[in-house]
Amino acid sequence: MNTRRGTIVAAFGRHYDIRLDDGRIVTGFPKGKKSPYACGDRVEVEPDADGRGQIVRHVPRTTLLYRSDQYRQKLIAANATQLIFVVATEPGFSDELLSRAIVAAEHEHMNVLIVLNKCDLSSGLAAARAMLAPYAALGYEVIEMSAKSNADALRPRLKGHASVLVGQSGMGKSTLINALIPDAMAATREISTALDSGKHTTTYGRLYRTPEGDAIIDCPGVQEFGLAHLSFGEIENAFREFRQFLDQCRFRDCHHAAEPGCAIKNGVAQGTVSARRIELFLRIAAHCRQ
Repeated sequence: MNTRRGTIVAAFGRHYDIRLDDGRIVTGFPKGKKSPYACGDRVEVEPDADGRGQIVRHVPRTTLLYRSDQYRQKLIAANATQLIFVVATEPGFSDELLSRAIVAAEHEHMNVLIVLNKCDLSSGLAAARAMLAPYAALGYEVIEMSAKSNADALRPRLKGHASVLVGQSGMGKSTLINALIPDAMAATREISTALDSGKHTTTYGRLYRTPEGDAIIDCPGVQEFGLAHLSFGEIENAFREFRQFLDQCRFRDCHHAAEPGCAIKNGVAQGTVSARRIELFLRIAAHCRQ
């Protein structure tokens, strides 16, 4: 069996661009009707002379970042070690979407980095900083920049990580990618030309390498981030400020809503837990897996 190992560098529905370990790029297809792979997955494929191949083995993942609702799952990235969530001074961003993405990353034990982009647009800077202040207080690093002029502040944070870039549409993720990886657009055109993939739609993600060799996965803009695959306890533990209180509630099955003797609600009253964060928690946990 002439199998080769490689990494999925782009996902297009039921077929995938796979960069083999020898540098070649082939189009891989899964067996059966399911498409169980994500950008960043390691696979073994049987390539043919035409640049196509059958995926024959899925190498076990270390992490999987994905979102879900009660009907389906949307894979985002595999084997990533760091979530970089991009927000901007304008247009406005959703702190609930940010919190949901952080919950997914915490569940996978990924590092979290928040990028506040478009800081040259000063009219919205103070409001954006205020919205991010609770996250900075929890220890999540926030980097301020204007990717349109300079994204170098992010480069040291990429070292040693396989990062996945997530954010709402309009936050400047494409500008950030082009600033970090000068040939990103050229690499995209090269892959599309080689595979005749100009008609591909529904791109789940694309993996690039920075000039320093670090991996970064760029994803389409997201407007929602369902977490239906997580249980109440898993969401609870993903709110890092809750962890110190979880064994202190009066009731073991406390849902931190209206129950008496809730340690987390007491934390809100004492100012050690953000009222906005527990509001977000209750909204997220309302739709969790039972």
